[in-house]
Amino acid sequence: MQNVGKNIKKYREVAGLTQKELANKSGVTYSTITKIEAGIIKNPTISQVSKISSYLDIRMDDLVFNENTVTEDITKGKFIDLFAGIGGFRLALESFGLECIFSSEWDKQAQKTYEANFDEKPFGDITKINEKKIPKHNILCAGFPCQAFSISGKQLGFQDTRGTLFFDIARIAKFHKPEILFLENVKNLVRHNNGKTLETIRNVLKQIGYDVFYKVLNASDYGIPTSRERIYFICFRKDLKVTEFRFPESNGKYVKLEDYLEEDKAEIEKSIIRRDDIHIRNKIIEPDLLGNYPQKPIRVGTINKGGQGERIYSPLGHAITLSAYGGGAGSKTGAYLIDGKVRKLTPRECANVMGFPKDFVIPVNKTQAYKQFGNSVAVPILKEIFKNIIKAYNEKTRSY
Repeated sequence: MQNVGKNIKKYREVAGLTQKELANKSGVTYSTITKIEAGIIKNPTISQVSKISSYLDIRMDDLVFNENTVTEDITKGKFIDLFAGIGGFRLALESFGLECIFSSEWDKQAQKTYEANFDEKPFGDITKINEKKIPKHNILCAGFPCQAFSISGKQLGFQDTRGTLFFDIARIAKFHKPEILFLENVKNLVRHNNGKTLETIRNVLKQIGYDVFYKVLNASDYGIPTSRERIYFICFRKDLKVTEFRFPESNGKYVKLEDYLEEDKAEIEKSIIRRDDIHIRNKIIEPDLLGNYPQKPIRVGTINKGGQGERIYSPLGHAITLSAYGGGAGSKTGAYLIDGKVRKLTPRECANVMGFPKDFVIPVNKTQAYKQFGNSVAVPILKEIFKNIIKAYNEKTRSY
């Protein structure tokens, strides 16, 4: 019970109670509570712990749990999936043997897809979920939205993040103190609000007890046939003393969109773009001496004036960045010259491109499917990063 005093204080403050109020409500004397929290009483009785935990509406284990417990093998750990979308983080971590014990996603259609694949409907709006109701976990995963903070001064601290969804990540991490935070956001976060957003995030994560590592990576460099630049944060709890983390280098795997296309003729037919203002360039695309094509989108034509969603690409290269929004004839997926016809990608092809398994269920309509895959994380790159997380974690935990 070495941390019971600290834990009682933590849960009491989360509940907004003074020591006297907790004493009056729980039936444990004020003197006893002050001595437990001060560490004078190191081993309170089972009856005292039971009364306090009962009033605070938490398990007794939550009070006697050592907040800095270190899991010997992180692949046997538990994780939570915040801003879960359709489960990209979950697919990646479960492939290593970890167990997801909580998920949250507010979008009803995304919840539908998540439930169809994991037999579990995510909890809704995370801003309305009390952190003490979330189970203890080893890893917190979140692909959170990019939002500006209301900077009140030069401190760029925890309070500045109130009213944003990042605040909910911070409050949950501050309360539970999982060993690792694994976060993802759009590349624009680096320059957002002249860099103040990124600076605030780093400062807050450090303030709540984490060493922070981050880097912008492009999915195209990791054997994924789409250009998708995202910033990834890997944060280790400070007591682990992880002073260096190396993000994975490009795996050197050459891929092309052509190998990720489906054969469902009915779905392909629905995706064909029939316009009389399609212009195809007379462009010959040749591989290099090793038979590999450029690992990027290769433009071969235009629709109309060639604006957003009006550019045509070759399946010998990569897909453009899938998007939840955007207009034009090739909106959300881009347009591609495939077997002599110009068409968008089908929802299943979007799933393939983003690294979702062949048996991944798509229970929503095409519009929702495009939105969901456009918002999703690329599963293979998460796996590559997690391999390095395991390595860094294991190197430090061997000394425990």
